[in-house]
Amino acid sequence: MAILVTGGAGYIGSICVEELLAEGHEVVVIDNLQEGHREALMAKAVFYEGDFGDRSMLDRIFREREIDAVMHFAADTKVEESMRDPGRYFLNNAAKGIALLDAMLAARCRRIIFSSTAAVFGEPQYIPVDEGHPLAPVNPYGESKLFFERILHWYNQSRGIAFIVLRYFNAAGATERFGDAHRKPTLLIPVIMEALLGKRESLRINGRDYPTDDGTCVRDYIHVKDIARAHVLALDRIDEHPQSLFNLGNGRGFTNLQVLRTVEEVTGRTVPFDMGPRRAGDPAVLVASSDQARNKLGWAPAHVRLEDIVRSAWEWRRTHPDGYKK
Repeated sequence: MAILVTGGAGYIGSICVEELLAEGHEVVVIDNLQEGHREALMAKAVFYEGDFGDRSMLDRIFREREIDAVMHFAADTKVEESMRDPGRYFLNNAAKGIALLDAMLAARCRRIIFSSTAAVFGEPQYIPVDEGHPLAPVNPYGESKLFFERILHWYNQSRGIAFIVLRYFNAAGATERFGDAHRKPTLLIPVIMEALLGKRESLRINGRDYPTDDGTCVRDYIHVKDIARAHVLALDRIDEHPQSLFNLGNGRGFTNLQVLRTVEEVTGRTVPFDMGPRRAGDPAVLVASSDQARNKLGWAPAHVRLEDIVRSAWEWRRTHPDGYKK
């Protein structure tokens, strides 16, 4: 199949492209390189530099390439930034997606896999969080992703677009070729890596008063390669499950301090840090139930140990201390 990947030069998108090509698919990437990197593009992928919300660019791609399905990764993803600038998040994460869907319809392409987030759930009412959990985002990032999920529902009902939504928790880790090279990382593991490499003066753990074992946030970490594999399986089964939502996670949670200590154990280095106040919009605990993905997609995480996830991230980052910069 020929797959259009939005955000395919970014962290998760590039590793999904790697997986798609390994499976023998043709891949077309659109990325404006705002967070993506040209160096993260595989030579076999066809690349269009541009914004996925640019209808004229999209029409050109669908005219020049016979696209069978879309994988939609492109988004703004920083929780704290979304609290300061919600309009940007609703524009990029929801409104621009309408241009993508309309371009798909015009080209008679009716399959899309959407990269969503556990942030659509907000503060969990129970753990682990399954697909039936109430949806109550506590930040504009989560709300904007939920908006697009709802848009997909109505495009399915009115125009017959088949969709699978994958809601995953904290993506981490790397492959041999590709890793997390965000220009201003906010997720804990890449931030710790920057501190170890002297790329930032200090590391701050946000919040020590959450109702958890050590007072810091609990998150479910999932290896980025497992996320990519889930997208490929979703592509294989989208005709069987044309309007489905699946959670992806390990089913285990780790506090921020546990993650920090794991990084120290794996790297053999001490991580300097201090404690700060809570970040606005951060739930205390997020841990997934992935039973539906296991049962309907045949998916299961292959990298379940936090030590292994951290080790892959460290191996990539220590050989790429400046990310993809030469």
